[in-house]
Amino acid sequence: QVQLVQSGGGLVQTGGSLRLSCAASGRTFSMYAMGWFRQAPGKEREFVAAVNGLGSSTSYADSVKGRFTASRDNARNTVYLQMNSLKPEDTAVYYCAAATGYYIQRELAYYSSWGQGTQVTVSS
Repeated sequence: QVQLVQSGGGLVQTGGSLRLSCAASGRTFSMYAMGWFRQAPGKEREFVAAVNGLGSSTSYADSVKGRFTASRDNARNTVYLQMNSLKPEDTAVYYCAAATGYYIQRELAYYSSWGQGTQVTVSS
């Protein structure tokens, strides 16, 4: 089992930037993909971004493409989500998640471990 601890997040104005971090322990970090999801009030949890085990491939939701960057440092067992040009509609609780395998997945069902979540609020 993988344990995930998130940090970062907070309140930012429209157009600002934030970086989320997620530190993992419990399995060989490079063996599994990592994903980022978010959940706004009254909405279902949705895919934001993912990176494969080696960090050589990424995938993004259309709503964040070109503004968010997912990356990982396998030496530090940490995955990051750099969020630029933030918009009020990006306001949500953000979760990192560990996939069951190496390759990128966009569906929640392929993720077996979740971080505690961190609030991101973008003011207009």
